[in-house]
Amino acid sequence: MIEVKGLKKCYRGRTVLDLDELRVQQGSTLALAGANGSGKTTLLRILAGNLKPTEGAVETASPVLYLPQRSYPFRGTVLDNMLLGAKDKKEEALHLLQSAELAHLQSKKAASLSGGELQRLAFCRLLVRPCRLLLLDEPTSACDAAGAKLLLELLARYRRETGCTVILSTHTPAVALQAAQRLLILHNGRPEADGDPKELLSAPGSDWAREFVAGWKI
Repeated sequence: MIEVKGLKKCYRGRTVLDLDELRVQQGSTLALAGANGSGKTTLLRILAGNLKPTEGAVETASPVLYLPQRSYPFRGTVLDNMLLGAKDKKEEALHLLQSAELAHLQSKKAASLSGGELQRLAFCRLLVRPCRLLLLDEPTSACDAAGAKLLLELLARYRRETGCTVILSTHTPAVALQAAQRLLILHNGRPEADGDPKELLSAPGSDWAREFVAGWKI
């Protein structure tokens, strides 16, 4: 169970996240949506332990793995990147690269990859290790449709194999529909709509949520 109570984060007197309570069942996937600045990344960073809340309590399952929105390479080849902190997992690393259609690039310098390739590498670099909580900030943002499909397939397999909880942010409703059992739409740091992704997209509830969903492109 992932649980937060009375969670607030303020910057220079402005509240950017304000959650009275949020519970996420172990093994489930929660998608976060909302306009830029709605608090999605702030929540993920707090859950990852990278940012301290101004107020409130956070209870998470460990170990936790976090993929920030901006993908970055480490020194060395693609395979070198995969084996960072996982030297004993070469077989798993090669299998992941194959699944992500990156195996032919394993000897190439990671810094030379395209944006989509780098995002797939950063994703696979995480999945080579098991965790109980996986946090993903816009995991498909740099990918084309084919690349996004690959990542979501890898995510589904990883969830089945590890039983981990996944919380991801997305600007793409198709990601929420395919990957998540629950969708939480944030507005100015507070929950605006919360429920089954398919049901929320067809009947968002509030006027603001309805306007927001109407602006999404399926």
